[in-house]
Amino acid sequence: MTTHVKRAFKYRFYPDDVQAAELSRTFGCVRKVYNLALQARTTAWYQRQERVNYNATSAMLTEWKKTGELAYLTEVSSVPLQQCLRHLQGAFTSFFEGRAQYPRFKSRKKSRRSAEYTSSAFRYRDGRLTLAKMREPLDIVWSRPLPEGAQPSTVTVSQDAAGRWFVSLLCDDTITPAPATTAAVGIDAGITSLVTLSTGEKVTNPKHERRDRARLAKAQRELSRKEKGSNNRAKARVKVAKVHARITGRRRDFLHQLTTRLVRENQTVVIEDLTVRSMVKNHTLARAISDAAWRDLRMMLEYKCAWYGRELVVVDRWFPSSKLCGTCGTIRGKLPLNVREWTCDCGTVHDRDVNAARNILAAGLAVSACGDGVRPQRESSRTGRSSVKQEPQRATAGIPRL
Repeated sequence: MTTHVKRAFKYRFYPDDVQAAELSRTFGCVRKVYNLALQARTTAWYQRQERVNYNATSAMLTEWKKTGELAYLTEVSSVPLQQCLRHLQGAFTSFFEGRAQYPRFKSRKKSRRSAEYTSSAFRYRDGRLTLAKMREPLDIVWSRPLPEGAQPSTVTVSQDAAGRWFVSLLCDDTITPAPATTAAVGIDAGITSLVTLSTGEKVTNPKHERRDRARLAKAQRELSRKEKGSNNRAKARVKVAKVHARITGRRRDFLHQLTTRLVRENQTVVIEDLTVRSMVKNHTLARAISDAAWRDLRMMLEYKCAWYGRELVVVDRWFPSSKLCGTCGTIRGKLPLNVREWTCDCGTVHDRDVNAARNILAAGLAVSACGDGVRPQRESSRTGRSSVKQEPQRATAGIPRL
């Protein structure tokens, strides 16, 4: 049974001077329209208690183009401008539903430079992509082919902080589920070992940020010495961004290889519900946790399991995976982070991470047997409990033995 999904294929491209100027102008217009619409919606609500929707902002855009101050908005394709208004509408919808914070204004220096084109604003034929307001197709490096017969529905052009240009094509794709297997694996995320599997295997953390820390520090020192607003400072900023891009690229490549292997080899994958946002508040471990990219690891496992017909089970963050003896079910009172091996009262010697992974697997299989799927448990901040995973300090009566 195949799965039909919307899938984005991202490629790098090299625009000529004319294309780069047109895209840069489009990015600026998109940012300007987004900020104007956000300001209009905010003012209407706080001053007149009125809600402004997408249709109203679209009408405003038409009037803005007629003014002498904003007449330059007519020089770029209208489609990316309309799309940014739709994105703003989506941001407000997420805010009103409690899934996101109030939309923020786009900054010229910090915000992502991007523009989205729908099918009416680009032409894709025989592997050549031409955007609206451009005569020549983009010089794209086709690192992998698009699905056979695929026709992009939307195209997003972006430029990162390192000055690299990317184009993302959203296409319909058909994914064939992986062959069924009976294998299951529990995963315990860590810092020394990126993940420890219930099979006893430990995947060493590559620590990509640490490998380039000296190079990054040198680039940041050079940036700090440059005069603000100067061309030399802009060049130094790009050097820093290139180091960050190198670190991010290697990290994502490693995580893709790891998650693909785990999904192919196992029918059921069990992980913990870790709240990385709260864990990085620990300034001693924040840098190492960010470099481990546990959030990206979970995100990749989620969509790859959905694609290839696997089951992903998420265990409650309050489950005492490290302190629980997988042999007798006893929960140890205290287990500091520097203790990597401990002996239970029943005489069993446990490797902390392997024991945790096996307990996670047992708990996940119990959850799966009850018919539940992914079970992220999110504690409300009103309870007063920390959202970081906690483990009880003493054994609790009535805990079932795993």
